[in-house]
Amino acid sequence: MIRAAAALVLLSSSAVAQVSTLAATDGKNALGTVPCAKGGAALSSCHAELRHHDDGTTTLAVGLGGAEVRSIYFTDGVPTSSSSPARISHETRGDLTVVFIDPDEVYEIPTAALKRQ
Repeated sequence: MIRAAAALVLLSSSAVAQVSTLAATDGKNALGTVPCAKGGAALSSCHAELRHHDDGTTTLAVGLGGAEVRSIYFTDGVPTSSSSPARISHETRGDLTVVFIDPDEVYEIPTAALKRQ
């Protein structure tokens, strides 16, 4: 839990790149924000809920504004699918897992947060 909390750091200046935040956790699930973008917009902070399941999978639910929520499903820390029918891909950038959902969605998640603690 400490590693996940350390991985989710808040930087409040809008001049600094968007980063993930941790608002609350029970050691298995967490609420906070993740940088996300849709429609070619710049990254912004999106409300998110991370749920670790007993079978080793993880679900990240991200609020995209309005009533739209994107769920991204992970197995062993790797994104495998989403609630979108579009193609999903990812890459690792340092300590971030960056998820792309065609044609224009981007999510930056601390890799440590995707690992079961």
